[in-house]
This record gives sequence, structure tokens and C-alpha cells, in this order.
Amino acid sequence: MDALLSIPLTLLDQLQKPTLAFLIGGMLLAACGSKLTVPDPVYKFVVMLLLLKVGLGAGISVREANLTELAVPALLAAVVGIAIVLLGKATLARRKGVSEADGMATAGLFGAVSASTLAAGMAILDDEGIAYEGFIGALYPFMDVAALVTAIVVAKVGMARNAAARLQAGGTVALGGGGQAPVERGLIGGILKDTAQSPAISALLVGLAIGLFAEPDSVYGSFYEPLFRGLLSILMLVMGIEAWSRLSELRKVAGAYVSYALLAPLVHGLMGLGAGLVAHHLTGFSQGGMILLAVMAASSSDISGPPTMRGALPEANPSAYIGASTGLGTPVAILAIPLWVALAELAVG
Repeated sequence: MDALLSIPLTLLDQLQKPTLAFLIGGMLLAACGSKLTVPDPVYKFVVMLLLLKVGLGAGISVREANLTELAVPALLAAVVGIAIVLLGKATLARRKGVSEADGMATAGLFGAVSASTLAAGMAILDDEGIAYEGFIGALYPFMDVAALVTAIVVAKVGMARNAAARLQAGGTVALGGGGQAPVERGLIGGILKDTAQSPAISALLVGLAIGLFAEPDSVYGSFYEPLFRGLLSILMLVMGIEAWSRLSELRKVAGAYVSYALLAPLVHGLMGLGAGLVAHHLTGFSQGGMILLAVMAASSSDISGPPTMRGALPEANPSAYIGASTGLGTPVAILAIPLWVALAELAVG
């Protein structure tokens, strides 16, 4: 009974922490009609600095990390990203009125990772004094790229099959002779390239490379680390304002997206927590690492994912996948962080 009571108490306690308080504050400001805005260039600059900090910290830690300890969580992160997308195909994409492109674009964003949500999770663990692996930021690209590529390829294959079926129904010979149109040649390579060149992934990867192959410890300690919490508070305030404003977009979308956006972060977070528990038993992956893997799984991409989907799946409706992921999915994922803290503590005793 005490364990069950600890979950709501932990949730209430975490809502008072700066990270979540700024998110809720932004939502309240927007709800009250405040005209407060943060210029877009400033927002992008803040995001870049946060991602560079995460990448640099991960790279510095990877230099001394045991390859086995890194490889197992990285593999599990990729598996979770793919599994989330396939679950979205079996659930959301099969709902009446949800097109193949819209469903898979939404599942792709929910399978990919929100760097800001990951940063929020790190800040909360730091406040609580919960240790986690320094290389945790290096797991971001594994889950992110795996989910985006899987979603786009599955969507392309599904649309090709639907087109072939329509041709057959109309008495026309189907493409490919077997009722299935071939996937575009070079699609996976193109998506990998687009994803790697996106601003968010680029900043993360260059920070990771510099941290891994250079010695940026001094600038990391004197510049990036001290600024991290202040920059994150600005980002959370902006995200709160944006999340409230995007709620109106959901009026244009079927109720399927609303239910998916509310439930998916919780289901996906449990998947990530389960993967973290497997890594814990195999390699001694820390409790903090388990929590952050759950945070990544529960999050939905709000920076790199939307432009990738817009370019790769122009048929998909942005108001559906962006409205669902940013309007509801991201706030739910951030507010659920204390839940993963409580559950991880129960799981490892």
C-alpha cells in the first residue's frame, strides 16, 4: 500500500520542480491570453545549445564507457523505437478514417525522441540526485532514426500496396506483378541523410563527435553546464505556450488522434522502462538510465521529426501528427516523468 501511495505523492512533488513548473506556467499564460512570445531565432538558439550540451556530455562519457555497457542499451533503444512504430501501425493506422500516411507519420513522431523532454528528464534526475550513465544522450539517435525510418518505409510500402490494390480493382495490371509496388530505391539512405542533416540531430551528433574525439571538457564545464538549467526553463516556458496553442489543431482531427496522444506516451514509456530493466539485468544499467530510456520512449519528436515527415511523407496531414504529438503527446510525456521515477524505484527495489 505504501508503494502505491508513493506514486501520487511523487507526482505531486515533481509538479513543483522548476522544469515542470515552467511548462505548466507557459500553458497557464497561453490560457489567460498572454502575449508573451520568445522570438523564433532565440528558441532555435536555445535548442541548439541544449542539444550541443547533451551531445558533448554523451561524447565525453562515451570516451571512457565500456562498449558492452553502451551497446546493449543502444540496441534496445533502437528496438523500442521500431516497436513503437509497429504498434502505431497496428492501432492508430487501423482506425477508421485514419489514412496510412497520417497514421504512420504520427506513429513515427511518437517513436522518435524529443530532445527537450530528454533534457527535462535529466534535469529532474539531477534535482533528485539520481545517477545515470553519462552516455545516455548517445542513445537518442538510435531510437530516433530507427523510428523515423521504420515509419516512413512502412507508410511508403502501405501506400504502394493500396495503389496496387486500386489498380487491380479497376482492372489494371498491378505494379511489380505481385500486387505490391516496389519501395522507392534509395529511400532508406535518403531518410537517414535527411535525418542526420536536420538541425536537431546535426547539433547532437556534432556535440557527440567533439566530445568523443576532442577534449572539450573545459568549455563544457565553464559554459554549457552552467547555462543548462536556465536555458531549459526558457524552453519549457515556450513549449507550454506552444502546447496550449496547438490544442486547437486537434479540433480538425478525428478523436482517434486524441486518444492515441493521451495513451501512447504511457504505453511507450512502459516499453522503454521494460527495455531499461532488461539492460539493468544484463549490464547493470542504472536506475536513472532506466528512467531516461522510459522518458525517451514516452516522448514524441517536436524538433527533428516534423520536418522529416513533411519532406518524406507530403501526403500526411501536419495538423494530425504535429497537433497530436506537440499538442498532447509532449505535455503528457513530460508530466509522466515522475511516474517513471516511481516505477523504476519499485522495479529495482
